[in-house]
Amino acid sequence: MTRINRLQHAALAMVVMLLGACASTPPPPLPQSSPQSALDGPVRALMDREQVQGLAMAVIRNGQVRQLAVYGYQDVASGIPLRESSVLAAASWTKTAVAYRVLQLADQRRLDLDAGPTSILRNPLPQYQRADADYSDLKADARWRAWSPRILLTHGSGLANFRHFEPDGRLRIHFDPGTRYAYSGEGYQILQFMLEQGLGLRLARTMEREVFTPLGMLDTSLVWQPRYALRAATGYDAQGQAQPFDQRPRADAAGSMASTIADQARFWAALVRGDGLSQWARSELVRPQRVIATPHQFPTLTEDLSAPYAAIGLAAGLGVITYQGPAGQVWFKGGHDVGTGNLAVCVEATGDCVVMMSNDVRAERIYRDITRQVLGDIGFPWRWEYGWLSPDP
Repeated sequence: MTRINRLQHAALAMVVMLLGACASTPPPPLPQSSPQSALDGPVRALMDREQVQGLAMAVIRNGQVRQLAVYGYQDVASGIPLRESSVLAAASWTKTAVAYRVLQLADQRRLDLDAGPTSILRNPLPQYQRADADYSDLKADARWRAWSPRILLTHGSGLANFRHFEPDGRLRIHFDPGTRYAYSGEGYQILQFMLEQGLGLRLARTMEREVFTPLGMLDTSLVWQPRYALRAATGYDAQGQAQPFDQRPRADAAGSMASTIADQARFWAALVRGDGLSQWARSELVRPQRVIATPHQFPTLTEDLSAPYAAIGLAAGLGVITYQGPAGQVWFKGGHDVGTGNLAVCVEATGDCVVMMSNDVRAERIYRDITRQVLGDIGFPWRWEYGWLSPDP
């Protein structure tokens, strides 16, 4: 072997070694759903009380998935039971997944969390007037220049939840960006536009390659997949009326993710452990970054800033909400639509979580009781998350 060949061979060996070191560790296997869980009786009784048609849940202990359970129906009319492989709408859990990807980009120094649109986009934001992304309404209000990824991820944009909630359907900035909290899916859609236009990403593709596949979430996507057809759960609204599964043809950072309870168990456990993130990025995810002064999450632009949860430090992290309770720091995220009710709650000190996913919005009425069964009294701000919920007895 010549000296040149020896050098080439050594270089090739080094590349192989480095690739092996960089390969992502396969996600741990999930436990099988147990029909003998101590939670079964209480959960079924709660579901019967509120006429909840379907519920899937996971229990995470110390960052590891310890239990999966499914109850009720994927579709009541046909009698199809809900299964671990049933596909449900993840709704606003999409925002947490997108925040995770943004933090990866920050780790890779491809994105500055505090950079404004003028640093990310080629043109000023109001110059974009595409049919699916028209920002010309902002021409007379230069405050859009303050919209950094951090401000958008923490719901500090000053926008309504979506522009279609405005009386005239046009974008409007209601307060100086970064000065307060007001939940806005529109802000997440603007962040998606910045990622796609400025970084050249396609959200559905980058989420699949860099988030879902590495974490073993092979039944999760931001767009409808034909393979979901026989597994997509029918939704049920507050009156129990069936709602067809929303087959999203385009990725939407605000809420288009479809997933299974098995995949969501993997995702929330990965967040607890900090898989795929630097120590800095993981701490940024749950660090309180924007104080929440409103008594309820919705309506989003309430003028009541009485700050009833100041004592627990209720605040927005990046894609999650955080507070201090009897068990220390707790962080959580809900997901809601006309036929969807999801909630994930995690205790930072213990790495314990309960992940609840339902194709029936009435499930939100029983999440307080289930959370207490799994995590104990953690001082959760139930009236902020669900403004309609009655106070604690």
